[in-house]
Amino acid sequence: MQKIAFYDLDGTLLDANVIHAYAYYALSVPNLGNKLSRTIKLVASLPLYAWADKKGRKLFNDLFYQNYKGIGEDRLWVLGEEMFETFLKNRIYQEQIELIKRSKQEGYQQVLVTGALDSIAAPIAKYLGMDDWVANRLEFLEGEATGNLIPPIFAGPEKAYWMQSYAQSKGVDLKQCRAYADSASDIPMLTIVGYPVAVNPDDQLKATADAHNWPIIWAK
Repeated sequence: MQKIAFYDLDGTLLDANVIHAYAYYALSVPNLGNKLSRTIKLVASLPLYAWADKKGRKLFNDLFYQNYKGIGEDRLWVLGEEMFETFLKNRIYQEQIELIKRSKQEGYQQVLVTGALDSIAAPIAKYLGMDDWVANRLEFLEGEATGNLIPPIFAGPEKAYWMQSYAQSKGVDLKQCRAYADSASDIPMLTIVGYPVAVNPDDQLKATADAHNWPIIWAK
C-alpha cells in the first residue's frame, strides 16, 4: 500500500524561517538605498510580524509577503538558488536528512508542504530528494512581485486541505501516512495523518503532542 511522509520546512527540516530568507533577499538588492530601506523596514516590523503570527499564520503571510513587492521574478529564483548554496544548505538538520533516508527505505513517498516561497523550497526539495513538493507562490505583474500570494496560501488548515486532496488523488489512506511539523499552526496537518510527529515543537504544539502521546524529535 502506498504511503506518504509529509514535511513542514521551517523549524522542521531547516534551522531558518521566512524572515531569514527575506533578509537575504533584502541585503542582495543591488541599489544601496533600496537595500537600506528594505532592511530597516524589516527590522522595524519584526514586533508586528511576531504579533501577527500569534494571531494567525494567514495574517502573518498577508503582512509579511508585502515586503517582496517590486522584486523581479527572475532575481527571486536566481537568489533562491544562491541562498540555498551559501546559507540554507548548511542549516538543514542532519538528523532530518537521515530521517528522510530511512523513510524512503521504509517505502514512504516524501512530500514537502511549506509556507515558504517556491523559489526557496525548490532547491531544498531537490537536494533532499523529495518526490513532490508544494509551496507559496507570489503574484507577479510585468515581471515584478505585487506582494500578494496566489491562492491557495499554505498556512494552517490549508496545508491539511491540500494533503487530503493530494492523498485522495494518489489513492492513499492518510491513516497510513506520517507528518512532521514544528508549530501549533500545523496541528491541522498533524491530526489528519495516522502517525503525527512534532519536531522542535513550540509550547502549544508540545502540549498537544504530550496530550496525544505523539513522538517528539528535537533536531539540531
